[in-house]
Formats: sequence, structure tokens, C-alpha cells
Amino acid sequence: MYWILLILPGFILLLLLAIHLGFRPPRLVEVGTPADSGIDYIPVSMPTVGGKQLFGWLLPTTRQAPVIIILHGWGGNAELMLPVAIPFLNAGMNVLLPDSRNHGGSDSDSYSSLPRFAEDVGSAVEWARSHFNNPSQKIVLLGHSVGAGAVLLEASRRCDISAVIAISAFAHPEWMMRRYLRRFHLPSLILDGILRYVEWIIGHRFDQIAPLNTLEKVNSPVLLVHGVADDTVPVTDAEVLSRVADVELLLIADAGHDSVDKIEQHGCRLIDFLVKIGVLPI
Repeated sequence: MYWILLILPGFILLLLLAIHLGFRPPRLVEVGTPADSGIDYIPVSMPTVGGKQLFGWLLPTTRQAPVIIILHGWGGNAELMLPVAIPFLNAGMNVLLPDSRNHGGSDSDSYSSLPRFAEDVGSAVEWARSHFNNPSQKIVLLGHSVGAGAVLLEASRRCDISAVIAISAFAHPEWMMRRYLRRFHLPSLILDGILRYVEWIIGHRFDQIAPLNTLEKVNSPVLLVHGVADDTVPVTDAEVLSRVADVELLLIADAGHDSVDKIEQHGCRLIDFLVKIGVLPI
């Protein structure tokens, strides 16, 4: 019995350390630029929460054209999302590719989370509105994975977003975390404790930020895009989300969770969605 009391504090400390390390995503800094693909771009710096700055790329067309803000997922960056940007750029949209805090070329912060991704999306929206100085300009949000949850969360709080495209979105962060932690075969009591501790760290209950609940609060049209071969976020999450609100669902048969190249191949269907809802001209 005494040996359990001796090792328990150490085990708890290691567990808490692992949780905090898990909130530090791998930082992949961009190694190339859009110019490498013959694309004109402007490197930009956008202020965000806490006096931090976000790095990003603006791929400009005309000042009056709609703007699409494309946000990466956990451990991603603007460069990784560049293939997704090409169809929108070719359709005449201005494209803004920000790096969230702790990602790419953006400033570091204490940790990353879905709500902080959403804060950074909001900062990118404000920067775009200030830069283009056009109150009637249409702004579209697109996010991948955690970024998808973030654009849905941010859009649920605003009334100035024309459309949202969520790629590989999980339905609920607790479902996602339970799937991940299941591999460690933790007792239920410890698993539940981890989840509640994470909620305390990020300052939000999972229910408050879950796409399952934020989606129905989004006032603009939503397109959900999901790979049938996604083994990180199963396609059943997308199917659940498609039933909670009046949204469109695009399933891509041969795409996994990070198959950005597969999404690009179906870019015409994303553009068709924006045409159908009136963001882009026919």
C-alpha cells in the first residue's frame, strides 16, 4: 500500500507534464513561398490576442473580390494549405493564409487550443476588413481539422461571415480525445480526470466549443468536406454534424485526414458551393 502512495504523486506529475506537452504542437516553419509556384503574394503580420502577431500570406486579386481565410490544422502552417488555396485564387478570390499562434512563422504562446485557433481566425477577419476597407466585402472561412472546429466556433459568434467550409472537422473534442487516449488503456477515472483538467486549462467546457453545438449557431451557409478514408476523425463525425443543421456534405472517397491534395482535386465542387450561395458570380 505504501508503495502506491509513493509512486502516485510522480505518476500524476508525469501525466500532467504529458498533457501540457500535448498542448505544444510541433512547429513547422514555412520553407518555401507561393512565389515558388509562380503565385504573387504579400507576407503579412496580423495582431492577435495578448499582443501576439500572426504571420501569414495574402494572395491578392482585386480589392473588391471576396476574401477567403484558410486556416491549417494542428501542427500545420500556411504552406501546407497552399494547395487548397489554388482553386479559390483561380476563381478570383483574395486568399489569406494565416498561421495560428505556436505555428509556422507566428508568435509563440503558452499553449494552443481550439478556442485560441478561433481567436486567431477572428483576428485574421479583422485584419482583412481593415486591409481591404470594404464593409460590404464577402468573407469566407475555411479550416482543416482543429482549424475547421475553429472557423465554426468563430462563425457562430459573428454575423459578418458569408460562408464556412469545414474540412475534416471532428464533431466533439471530447470524442476526439477519448479516441486518442484509448490507446493508453487508462482507467476510466483517470481518463475522465484528464478531460476535465484539459477543460480547466483551456477555460472552456468541451460542449461549449464542440462543432456539434456551434454548427447550429452559424448563420451563414456551411459546407462540410470529409475524407471517407479518414482514420483520425471518422466519417461518422461528419455524418453526425450533417444532421444537426442544414448544411451541405461533400464526401471524398479516397481522402484521408491530411489529404489536402485530394481536396484540391475536388476544388471545383468547393467553388460550385460558393457560386450556388451567391458568394461568387456564376
